[in-house]
Amino acid sequence: MKHSIKKILQNKWIKRLLLLVVAVFLFFVSLFFSIYLGLFGKVPSKEDLSFIIQEESTEVLDKDGELIGKYYIYDRQPLEFEDFPKHLIDALVATEDVRFFNHDGIDNVSLLRVFVKSILLQDKSSGGGSTITLQLAKNLFGRRDYWFFGIVVNKFKESIIAKRLEEIYTKNEILTLYFNTVPFSDNTYGIESASQKFFNKSTKDLSISEAATLIGSLKANTYYNPRLHLDRSQERRDVVLSQMEKYGYLSADSLEVITETPVELNYRSFNHDQGVAPYFREQVKKELSAILDTITNSEGEAYDLYKDGLKVYTTLDLKMQQLAEEAMKTHMAKLQKDFEASYGNAGPWTNSKLIDAEVKKLPKYKLYKEQGLSDAQIQDSLAVKREVELFSWAGDTIQNLSVRDSISQFLKFLNTGMLAVDPSSGAVRTYIGGVDYRFFKYDHVSQSERQVGSTFKPFVYTAAIQNGMDPCEYFSLAEVTYTNYKNWTPSNSGSNEDDAYENYSLEKALSHSVNTIAVKVLNKVGISKVIEQAQRMGITKELPNEPSLALGVAQINLKELTGAYTSFVNNSHVAKPYYITKIEDHHGNVIASFEPEIAEEEAFNDYTRQVMLHMMKATVNHGTAKRLRSRYGLKNAIAGKTGTTQNNKDGWFVGITPKLVTVTWVGNDNHSIGFKTTGMGQGANSALPIFGEFYKALNADNAFAEITNAHFEASSQQVITDLNCEPEKHDGFFKRLFKSKNKKYCCPIKNRIS
Repeated sequence: MKHSIKKILQNKWIKRLLLLVVAVFLFFVSLFFSIYLGLFGKVPSKEDLSFIIQEESTEVLDKDGELIGKYYIYDRQPLEFEDFPKHLIDALVATEDVRFFNHDGIDNVSLLRVFVKSILLQDKSSGGGSTITLQLAKNLFGRRDYWFFGIVVNKFKESIIAKRLEEIYTKNEILTLYFNTVPFSDNTYGIESASQKFFNKSTKDLSISEAATLIGSLKANTYYNPRLHLDRSQERRDVVLSQMEKYGYLSADSLEVITETPVELNYRSFNHDQGVAPYFREQVKKELSAILDTITNSEGEAYDLYKDGLKVYTTLDLKMQQLAEEAMKTHMAKLQKDFEASYGNAGPWTNSKLIDAEVKKLPKYKLYKEQGLSDAQIQDSLAVKREVELFSWAGDTIQNLSVRDSISQFLKFLNTGMLAVDPSSGAVRTYIGGVDYRFFKYDHVSQSERQVGSTFKPFVYTAAIQNGMDPCEYFSLAEVTYTNYKNWTPSNSGSNEDDAYENYSLEKALSHSVNTIAVKVLNKVGISKVIEQAQRMGITKELPNEPSLALGVAQINLKELTGAYTSFVNNSHVAKPYYITKIEDHHGNVIASFEPEIAEEEAFNDYTRQVMLHMMKATVNHGTAKRLRSRYGLKNAIAGKTGTTQNNKDGWFVGITPKLVTVTWVGNDNHSIGFKTTGMGQGANSALPIFGEFYKALNADNAFAEITNAHFEASSQQVITDLNCEPEKHDGFFKRLFKSKNKKYCCPIKNRIS
């Protein structure tokens, strides 16, 4: 026997083979120790691994702690072990590492199986030898490119790290680290982020089917992405469920029932330009960045918005926001269709001069100009067509368009802004900055300033009542020419010659938004006093020192306008809209907190407030906003004001209820494009329906009963008495006989600011 072995060993080919085996063995041993000693880069020590710090996304939460969105580089939301349902852990172990609780980071049984079946027998179905701990090591530290031996070096590194992790952490702690770092589909890191994204729920609420779906995607998170490949994802889910049944984590009956149930996603994107309240999240991010610039952590370092796992508590009501967005989409889709149909094929967005003007604003055009290209050369360059994704209410499309074509498409779309706040604090409950943040980044709540039209008239009437004007004072509807203002003659929509003989009380004049009377009231009280009143109500914009101010030619920010109107239901105090209540670090420590900003001084006395509220209730009950009652069937306590600007460029509606003040605006981003007709463009048709649809949805949801069932306080007896007059008076026979129907020339506008 010994002689036979000696003879075999003397064979030169056998000798060479043995030497090769020994050389390979020594090579890998040397390679392992060189890796262990750090020659291929430092391997984390036990001390390093004891202080694993993971980058965490900053979470934006609504007023009830519900997740609205996140700011991140890696979309990750860490959880504690107690947050993981048992069936989630069972699915992972059964699928990825059935001996997880028995090995020390390296599963020698699996490695032997891989060597024999996968390498020697070439059985691709035999499975891998990677453990959960090895995968964790890869998730934590990634892999580097080491040329020819990259896979070997990385595997050795991971095995060293895995061994050390097992010595430092318990199995439950390793599972916690794994679930918080493992990459899922759609650039999502950690089980909580994946659960929120694909099923819109917390990890602890995942069903067995949902847990198996997410675990199944780990095998190849693009190939088994449930959003992109639902059929594949479901097949993979069934494999996971079968593994759970095979290893005793699931009964055969349960397996049969669950596999018969299709996977149902409730996908919710947290990308910055998608998902719920994207304009709000962007505005919060701007304010948050400014806040974080003023504070540091316990080590004196600045906070990182994208990595430090902050929690930002906001005033937004997530459920209310979703209802507001649905209301906006319902109305704007229909209005856009009507808007385009009204112009037919001759819409202003086809006007060459208008398109030329927009082309010249482009950075690319300006760059070509700086490079010395002629207009003809620039136009040739911009005429090249390329694939462009276009917004459409019927569904986004991709078309081959030139730059001019793209501008024409962009110009046709109406946009909107909507803000709803709690008037007692200014807390923002809903925030819509535009129709779709992906395509229209400009924010019509915080950035835009538009003419406010007739929504400014309540400022005029408030100044009048506050300065002693009788609520039952009558003014003629007759047109008047103001001699010291270029003979300017304001008129009323749908006016006729009999208007000269009609006289309205202040209530009817405001509720029916009569232009001629608004200017007369301003003239009587004085421009300076109207401007002062607006300033006391929180308007900081410099207002035009002109009589047309009464008709809302001032361009005011929607957010500021909303704050001004809170004073009518906040005991005459202005509540400034705000978004953030507090910020916590990832340990739960409050690092900043914010209180409502309520003006200390009253904007007007309580008598004025009650009179104005009564007049604006009349607007809803039988004035320009009466369709809230007739068309939308709203029986709530509502006061309001519609607004329309010159040439139907802007439509507004202000809805005031005891516990919510809402302002909506609709128009085109290009100020030269308006609605073709007043009937379509007036605030009652363009902006009011968003409020109408919104409040219908609130009424249908008992969660908002405290808001929708609220009532205005009873007016004082003096207010009731002072408003007890006929809404209109007609001139008698003799007065009509001697009163001219022609335009009346009036004295100069009073109290202009010099």
